[in-house]
Amino acid sequence: MLEITTVEQFNEEVLKGLVLVDFFASWCGPCKMITPSLEELSKKITEVKFVKVNVDELKEVADDNDVMSVPTLLLFKDGDVIDKRVGFLPTSVIEEFLKLHLKTA
Repeated sequence: MLEITTVEQFNEEVLKGLVLVDFFASWCGPCKMITPSLEELSKKITEVKFVKVNVDELKEVADDNDVMSVPTLLLFKDGDVIDKRVGFLPTSVIEEFLKLHLKTA
């Protein structure tokens, strides 16, 4: 999973296709718990690009996307947010969430 380090990189990465962005913080327990699920799914669901944004390091990106708490998962399609999930979610729930959007993509 790619960790985004600049605003420009973020804008470039979400521009094409389906991209799941994990907004996280290094001090966040639920963020640490969700990371293995996202890494597993990134290998399993290759039609979706998985990236991470540290809200403490890229506050501007978090603010621009109305991220108020972590973890927050935003699903982008061709640069636009099409869905959002907040808080810890089990792997199976994230997988179903992504598969639903793959069917409608």
